[in-house]
Amino acid sequence: MRFQTLKGFNDILPEDYAYWRFVLGKAVELSDRFGYEQIDTPILEATRLFLRGLQEGSAIVLDKELYSFEDHDGTNVSLRPEFTAGVMRAYVEHGMHTRPRPVKLFAIGPLFRHEKPQAGRFRQHVQFNAELLGEEDAAADLEIMQLAYSLYHELGFKGLQFQLNSIGCPDCRPAYIEKLVAYFQNHHDTLPEVDRRRLRVNPLRVLDTKEEATLALLEEAPRAIDHLCETCREHFESLTGYLDVLALPYVINPRLVRGFDYYVRTVFEVWGEELGAQNALCGGGRYDGLVESVGGPKTPGVGVGIGIERIVLSLKAQGIEPPALPRPEIMTLHLGAEAKTRAVLLTSELRNAGIPALLAFGSRSLKSQLKSAHRAGVRYAVILAEDELARGVATVRDMVDSSQQEVPLSGLLSWLRQRLEIPS
Repeated sequence: MRFQTLKGFNDILPEDYAYWRFVLGKAVELSDRFGYEQIDTPILEATRLFLRGLQEGSAIVLDKELYSFEDHDGTNVSLRPEFTAGVMRAYVEHGMHTRPRPVKLFAIGPLFRHEKPQAGRFRQHVQFNAELLGEEDAAADLEIMQLAYSLYHELGFKGLQFQLNSIGCPDCRPAYIEKLVAYFQNHHDTLPEVDRRRLRVNPLRVLDTKEEATLALLEEAPRAIDHLCETCREHFESLTGYLDVLALPYVINPRLVRGFDYYVRTVFEVWGEELGAQNALCGGGRYDGLVESVGGPKTPGVGVGIGIERIVLSLKAQGIEPPALPRPEIMTLHLGAEAKTRAVLLTSELRNAGIPALLAFGSRSLKSQLKSAHRAGVRYAVILAEDELARGVATVRDMVDSSQQEVPLSGLLSWLRQRLEIPS
């Protein structure tokens, strides 16, 4: 019986890992450059953490995307669908709120959502997440946005711009939602059933509709940005001012909301050019009440989540090649039992000296071993034979031009270092 991956899950094969290491390496490098510390949280958490953190009206809860089950001890648990709620739990549990502010964290790992699989979106996907906690300043929002922008820019993406909105705060948002609900209730007969449900459970999610009838109604719908309190308005104006100073391109999109209910004020997406079309690459925003919702003190925060599979898919589509992964450039070949023992030792010495090397397995003919060296793409084949060993030399064959020469075993490591330009 042959087994296959489950629907919505995928394998990452060796030929793809040049892209993955390129992207993840850049994400870690930028996190270090921006002063973020790495954190990780368990893949499995109590379901109530996500129900409280994400709230009942969020896309994940509303659309039943949680992978949940009852553990052996009767606890209802879920695979994490996003990072932020778990990071907030860790922030509170380990007293990180007592540290000097802001606390700046990043995480990389798999997330799980039972959603419809599509290109670049899987039920298990890896995400890079960054969180800035303890700072209300709009410059903190800017920093998170700049971190995300820098990742795509330095990976080679073109046509980058922000889609930006402010959805207000608990002081000004209720009045806006009241007007939004009243507007759509006046068009109740035109509203599709899926959006009627959203209007009852979480009115802001109507703004994120894909329904043509609702999209037409949105042209005249009230805009959150027109109903901000003075504090939210000043915060948004400060943020757009900083974006202008840095010449970071943005478009104010009054329809933009995010799938999680914990967002306040700033919500944003990074858009980029993919095969001539503009598409959303990632998103994030401010969540000033989330730490409190998981049992911590009042703590402002802002963050972003970036899907790695989506980046890899986009890099391939745009023809952006990652740097080649380092590969062994030496293979030790052997003729005879004593030579094989010496080849095992030499291969180990090369690796311990920081020189990537391969060993020819088995006891095959020299011709067969040279074919293996050619397939492996090494630059040099070090051939050990009983006669040469007795004289204290090895034969080194250049696999590019097929030339070969004898090199004393005592100076072989330094000879190879020099040829491969590897510092000692």
